[in-house]
Amino acid sequence: IELNAPARAEDAAVVPVSIKTLTAQTPEHYIKTIYLILDNNPGPVAAVFHMTPESGRADIETRVRVEQYTHLRAVVEMNDGALSMSTAYLKASGGCSVPIGKQSSEPAASLGKMKLVVEDHPKLNQSVMVQLMIRHPNLSGLAMNQLTRLYEPPHFVRKVEVAYAGKPVMSADLDFSISENPHFRFYFTPKADGVLTAQVQDSHDLSFKTALKISPQ
Repeated sequence: IELNAPARAEDAAVVPVSIKTLTAQTPEHYIKTIYLILDNNPGPVAAVFHMTPESGRADIETRVRVEQYTHLRAVVEMNDGALSMSTAYLKASGGCSVPIGKQSSEPAASLGKMKLVVEDHPKLNQSVMVQLMIRHPNLSGLAMNQLTRLYEPPHFVRKVEVAYAGKPVMSADLDFSISENPHFRFYFTPKADGVLTAQVQDSHDLSFKTALKISPQ
């Protein structure tokens, strides 16, 4: 696996992370789980991604919060139990406790709105990149509201499930170390016309769904 992240982040609350895998997802040999870990964060396990052969590629991109200088680790578990790890060092701080501004603290009618975007002209039996964008404050519980001077309770996306034509593609168990308005890039392999679905649940047990019809060529 190849783990990419900026050595010194411009914004500790929005640090881009890219995990590129060097093996194809096949029914016989595939990446089963990817653990994304920030050693020194209040919630070290930022995400646990559960992958399937339906993805074709187990690559993942997202954005994280970094509270203090830390090692970032991507641990990969294969379907046969084999483990491997890649590590990067991040120089960033304050990302989990950055003060909440007026815009983020106001109740939003857009809470939970999602958008699925697939690259143009998807092809049959070839891996296709997907972007899933979720409108959500992903409050850590560690940030002070600059208007009320109180700490907002945690409220974050904790579960994502993606399927295509009824078959699981990718799911993720998440923590507040994922940045505000969670954003994920991943892959799936369309083998026929179908519907790509995404379902999200947050820490307040609110659920949100979206879907996109796919017609590969």
